Amino acid sequence: MSYGTQSQANATTQQQYRGILEILLSSAPITTSCCVFLLVNGTMLYILRSKAVFRETACYVLLYNLLFADTIQMVLSQLLYILSVCRIRLTYPVCGFLVMLANLTTGISPLTLVVMSLERYVAVCYPLRHASIVTIRKTALAIIIVWAVSSLNVFIRLILLLNFPFEDLESLQMKDFCSNTPLLLGPMSDHYDKAYTWVLFVSAGVAVTCSYIGVMIAARSASTDKVSARKVRNTLLLHLIQLGLSLSSTIYDPLVTEISKVLDRVTILRIWSILYVFMILFPRCLSPLIYGIRDQMIRGILMYHLCCRIKTLSNPSNGQCVKLS
Repeated sequence: MSYGTQSQANATTQQQYRGILEILLSSAPITTSCCVFLLVNGTMLYILRSKAVFRETACYVLLYNLLFADTIQMVLSQLLYILSVCRIRLTYPVCGFLVMLANLTTGISPLTLVVMSLERYVAVCYPLRHASIVTIRKTALAIIIVWAVSSLNVFIRLILLLNFPFEDLESLQMKDFCSNTPLLLGPMSDHYDKAYTWVLFVSAGVAVTCSYIGVMIAARSASTDKVSARKVRNTLLLHLIQLGLSLSSTIYDPLVTEISKVLDRVTILRIWSILYVFMILFPRCLSPLIYGIRDQMIRGILMYHLCCRIKTLSNPSNGQCVKLS
């Protein structure tokens, strides 16, 4: 090897090392932000289960289900992100388990948003019958149906995945990083994934939009509480935004795959980190921001618990907080 070739190789290695070091340093704030939102989500989950008024109100029970699914999804997404940043390749069975669990929780969010929108629609358009129509028992049944539909999707994906001839592979070790795209091992899996995604989000979008239009029409009635209708209308609009952002997360893996074909690894990792924040992490952080800030019942208790935890962490000896009644 000539001196010029060796110098060029060393320069390329140093450039790749600096690029990877840059990605590792940039991933630290992302991981920290994710941990902060996981703390907020965990606190809200605790609040929603700690008080009877939240456990016995349909909208808060649905919110708990939404937060629970988003929290699991956030943990799995961050785990896969860290594995990819650290260039750790998994086997197909391990990756398949993580991706199937992520697919399960991914479908929970839009379906829960539909149920929450319908509950708000009933609250505004049929206020006198709301208590009899939206009961805790019916809410629990709706949540069971939501999980059943999402579980059925995972079961179908698993059947399609098991039909792939893994014995023809040289090794079960994946050649790429773990994500949903490498597990679409056949045309049938790819077609089903696209069809299910579009049917799910189009149906959810139509349901939320119809609820929004129904609330707008009801708001013009003289017998409708204008303030309550305006708040519900804003909430439904936020639901539509959440659906749109959740839909954008479904094109994350294909987009990264296409970018990886034309750019070098360092540039890919930079773009990949930006896309991960705005298309994966940010949509899962909206629920605590929307409901933790807008809902007056949750906001005070949430701020109390968060401030209490920060005080306890900063000064464990004197960080005792008075328990709220």
